[in-house]
Amino acid sequence: MEDIIAILCIFGGGTMIVLSFSPVGKAFADRLRHGAQPLPALEPDPAVYDELDRLRLEVNELHERVEFTERLLAKGDRPDAASGGQ
Repeated sequence: MEDIIAILCIFGGGTMIVLSFSPVGKAFADRLRHGAQPLPALEPDPAVYDELDRLRLEVNELHERVEFTERLLAKGDRPDAASGGQ
């Protein structure tokens, strides 16, 4: 049992030392010292809103096309629509 504890202390301690000198360890220590810092408020990007509006228009156009195609397919099922309504 003492052998396992000794191995854990050697490798665990070595890992903690290596981690403390890494950028991750430094960031963790800074977070412990100063606490969580609020993120700065981001300004909305107008290009993102323009792209969103463009995508909405495109989705609406595709929706209209799908509805038109569904109406055409529904008319095609009736026998009188195939003969031209005569």
